[in-house]
Amino acid sequence: MNKSSKKTPSLPSKADILAFIANQKGKVGTREIARAFGLKNAMRAELKRMLRELGDEGAVEKKRKKLHHAGSLPSTVLADVVARDSDGDLIATPDEWDEEAHGPAPKIRIHVPRKMRPGEAAGIGDRVLLSTEEIEEDDGIRHSGRVIKIIDRPKQRVLGIFRKNPNGGGRIEPVDKKMLGKELAIPAGAAGDARDGDLVAVETGRAPRLGLTTGRIVERLGSLASEKAVSLIAIHAHTIPHVFRRDTLVEADAAKPATLSGRQDLREDWRQMPLLTIDPPDAKDHDDAVHADPDKASGNSGGFIITVAIADVSHYVTPGSTLDHEALVRGNSVYFPDRVVPMLPERISNDLCSLRPQEDRAALAVRMVIGADGRKHSHTFHRIMMRSAAKLSYQQTQAAIDGVTDDTTGPLLEQVLKPLYAAYEALKRARAERQPLDLDLPERKILLKPDGTVDRVVTPERQDANKLIEEFMILANVAAAETLEKARVPLIYRVHDEPGMEKVSALREFLKTLDIPFAKAGALRPEAFNHILTRVKGSDHEQLVNEVVLRTQAQAEYAAENYGHFGLNLRRYAHFTSPIRRYSDLIVHRGLIRALKLGADGLPESTDVKALAEIGAQISAAERRAMLAERETKDRLIAHFLADRIGATFAGRISGVTRAGLFVKLNETGADGFVPARTIGDEYFRFEEAARSMIGNRSGETYRLGDAVTVKLVEAAPVAGALRFEILSEGRQGRPSRRPQHQPQRPGHHPANRHRGKKRKAR
Repeated sequence: MNKSSKKTPSLPSKADILAFIANQKGKVGTREIARAFGLKNAMRAELKRMLRELGDEGAVEKKRKKLHHAGSLPSTVLADVVARDSDGDLIATPDEWDEEAHGPAPKIRIHVPRKMRPGEAAGIGDRVLLSTEEIEEDDGIRHSGRVIKIIDRPKQRVLGIFRKNPNGGGRIEPVDKKMLGKELAIPAGAAGDARDGDLVAVETGRAPRLGLTTGRIVERLGSLASEKAVSLIAIHAHTIPHVFRRDTLVEADAAKPATLSGRQDLREDWRQMPLLTIDPPDAKDHDDAVHADPDKASGNSGGFIITVAIADVSHYVTPGSTLDHEALVRGNSVYFPDRVVPMLPERISNDLCSLRPQEDRAALAVRMVIGADGRKHSHTFHRIMMRSAAKLSYQQTQAAIDGVTDDTTGPLLEQVLKPLYAAYEALKRARAERQPLDLDLPERKILLKPDGTVDRVVTPERQDANKLIEEFMILANVAAAETLEKARVPLIYRVHDEPGMEKVSALREFLKTLDIPFAKAGALRPEAFNHILTRVKGSDHEQLVNEVVLRTQAQAEYAAENYGHFGLNLRRYAHFTSPIRRYSDLIVHRGLIRALKLGADGLPESTDVKALAEIGAQISAAERRAMLAERETKDRLIAHFLADRIGATFAGRISGVTRAGLFVKLNETGADGFVPARTIGDEYFRFEEAARSMIGNRSGETYRLGDAVTVKLVEAAPVAGALRFEILSEGRQGRPSRRPQHQPQRPGHHPANRHRGKKRKAR
């Protein structure tokens, strides 16, 4: 046969590509599509261009390096069980779904195993964590799901603050923002032992045609007599486990300090190394310590040996123990301004595993050799006994480097602190070359008075001391992932997918309004976002663009499948450095002990990728729960702080624009509040999504995301953490909305509000 007669493969059409993706149940990426159609070299580049176009058109989207039809589901999803089909199978829908972008939420048919213990079966109303896969379409359903964990059971109850009436009974202020203004009535005799100001759970009755819905208090959850207990609201609203089981505490109290005797866990004596802990000044536990020395090896001139030692939690929290079970349920510690809900009892977290100065402590350490360019040459892990030379704060450490030492830092400056900073300077070179996402979003911190009320809100300065610890920890986390991969021991990765095509397209449209180009061509890398951030540095749009770029990013999570960390621009990454407060890190420690044969308390051989995938999904959900609870608590504290300043004016920026109105973030406190659309000006304002703006129908007056505004506080609801503003600033000049002049008014927009704008402008 003549070889020249062999048919040259042709580039598939977009329809062919979409059909291929739809028919695949496994992984689908550029490589799989190219292989299926026989494409090579230049044709592969053209295929990538076509896939980018399909993404911009909204036909496909990318999740975990896999292509899906736009609007398909990830492999693990939080969902609500909503119904049963005609065969009695449960049907669920995803908890988060963008109906505007993708249409109605897809239905998931839940597969129920034959063997199941009582209490394990899901039911209608449950919130569940599902492992999903695409199936052949059946009655409009093309997803099947298996329950990994039941997150929450339905409760016919409302959480709120009890306000007692003098003649019996009272009323309830719901803590949920969605129920703002919808109080409940508690008849006389239905309040139980609740006292005025208590956080309570209420079982509600049917809503009457007239008057308030009534309810009965079924549980008194705690007193909110002071703001010091405001975090109780978030703890109970999100069902965060906050009271340790008795057997967990018994097991923790029985734990004995690790020693060098017996040497069953192959522990090395590193107590002479002057390791330091460097933390915030108010830190209660210290689980990481650092050290650096110039590398004296002849082939590594200008290089360093960096040591990161992490508390050996795995010595005390062993697989299958009561401590282990409860740590997994909690997933992580939760940090509120007024308290901490720890993952582990204080006997472990604040005592045995806290790397206190001049006390022997068990640790897992990594010794890393880096070159003068900051690149890691090699690393080794060790199970050690250490003795911290000092406990320093970030500010104390930085002051010493800047020439202001004290009794603690003075003796450490030349031999310990300066080598740390020299090693950090090398790591900075490697970071600059790697180009991770370089967002600049200062985090505000709420400082409380002794009585638990808000004293002030500050923005702590991020100094080199903070960044030094951050870079050391990133390097150690990379080393942990590399070691476990090389040993072929399963692990939980910390992964961060690249932004979805739809979000990138929305960002591109937004940047057009600022005359900032964002090229479509080329692979998406953090460097592309950094160019934008550098361009707006020092401009009026700097904070706004940083926030919009942040919103464009995917959410990091834990997974047994590695698809890299986009934000850090790393191919493999795992959390190793905080096993006191994150269960993921404890799993990585156990994996290292197993891989390197450092003891009998490593990751059990029976723990496979499937089991770790379920743990990863569970602790990712716990992390999101903690983040939401922490944010809501800060909102409530700030609302308490501002409640006596009704009528005051504040400077801020528009932080969000929706059809319902404008979100405004105050400059001084970072507090977020809402300006309802019906209260803006004296005309109808239309939402323009592409421009992230509200535009006046007649005048073209425009309020755009990021605009500096002055607002007046008109309402504060501390229990719900909600603030309502009236906007005082005039909008920027713009073109009138294209909506016809006689377009019916939006529900809730009343002609009486038109006078409000004229009065505002007269001021």
